[in-house]
Amino acid sequence: MKMFKKVLIANRGEIAVRVIRACRELGVRTVAVHSEADTQALHVRLADEAVCIGPASPQKSYLSFSAIIAAAEIAGADAIHPGYGFLSENAEFADVCRRCGITFIGPSPEAMRKWGDKVTARANATRFGLPLLPGTGVLRDSKHAREEAGRIGYPVILKASGGGGGRGMRIVRSDAEIEGEYHAATTEAARGFNNPDVYLERFIERPRHIEFQVIVDRHGNARSLGERECSLQRRHQKIIEEAPSPWMSAERRIAMGEVIERAMLETGYEGLGTIEFLLDPEGPDGGQLYFMEMNTRLQVEHPVTEMVTGLDLVAEQILVAAGGKLALPERPYTFRGHAIECRINAEDPVTFAPWPGLITEYHPPGGNGVRVDGGVYGGFRVPSYYDSLIAKVITHGPTRERALTRMRRALDEFIVGGIRTNIGLHKRLLEHEDVLAGRMSTRTIEELVARR
Repeated sequence: MKMFKKVLIANRGEIAVRVIRACRELGVRTVAVHSEADTQALHVRLADEAVCIGPASPQKSYLSFSAIIAAAEIAGADAIHPGYGFLSENAEFADVCRRCGITFIGPSPEAMRKWGDKVTARANATRFGLPLLPGTGVLRDSKHAREEAGRIGYPVILKASGGGGGRGMRIVRSDAEIEGEYHAATTEAARGFNNPDVYLERFIERPRHIEFQVIVDRHGNARSLGERECSLQRRHQKIIEEAPSPWMSAERRIAMGEVIERAMLETGYEGLGTIEFLLDPEGPDGGQLYFMEMNTRLQVEHPVTEMVTGLDLVAEQILVAAGGKLALPERPYTFRGHAIECRINAEDPVTFAPWPGLITEYHPPGGNGVRVDGGVYGGFRVPSYYDSLIAKVITHGPTRERALTRMRRALDEFIVGGIRTNIGLHKRLLEHEDVLAGRMSTRTIEELVARR
């Protein structure tokens, strides 16, 4: 293995800070890139070097191939870490990095295309025996969508083939809705992912969202690192995650992990990845997991897996990209207690509208079992051009109950002045009877908000 000398982080905010920390512990120098709006950002201040790559608009800065590659060449970076979002799942960008002789810290463009496209990923899941909800391939038009919806049975959900994060997704409950929702989904998919293709799946009314973390090196080693519960969502955006899932049994975890490891090795995958499933609580045997998609990148919620495994996933990701061999304990993994993550967003607590502005006071929580991954500080102005996530609070304890207690304490300590945040929503959720009992669904937040 030949470790990188200098890594450019093609991202911003808390994930850029997270990558800088991992690189520093590995003895690797870092280059931050930033837009004009992020000149005073925390990742810019912490990196060894910084390069301005354009104006505030993401299309002209963080999504610009030419600007990022030019910055890497100017700084002499031999690798690029894309973080999550932005270009992290862009196979074309990974291709450009390869042609320029720069290592893309992530899977190969070929593996990204195999698993990043949702329709192709469904075919891979079928090949390896992962259960699927009834669905379709790419739809030709709204007439085709209506025919397929009739075959599957309402309700159905339209999904973008080339992306995720809730964009290009529409729930359809009748023939009368199909045409309008089809056009809305394809338009949003084209705008968000430069790919208008959509497909249909049967819609589960009150599912749980469970995902498995996997890491693979180029020496034939793959490890499933267990699951995360990500059911607490709003508009398909995760709010709270935890590991392990309160639903999962050790037997199911081991069986699913073996299937995932085989699928990754046989499809030539390398690096970090996350296999996402929907759980139908009304299904047979107390619930059935259905393959949904694969994210070919580092996840926002990776810290909960780190807390219960003792691994530094970002460092492992970098080591694998440099050609290193995984040095992981034998299967099956034994989790060390329980971990919970709350995403702290700069947003109005009633309308959920983004709330950019000057942070006049910032005091993150601390103490035993508390970790904060943040990208801001007191005196920083949160820009209006990007995602509203400003920090993640992660708590760990020997039991789920202890981790919940620590999270409530940590949220009470968290002081953010000058802007509004969703800390109050987190406090309410952590008192919700379904959350306390571990029986939440993707509808829990929607129903909580509707009652206030």
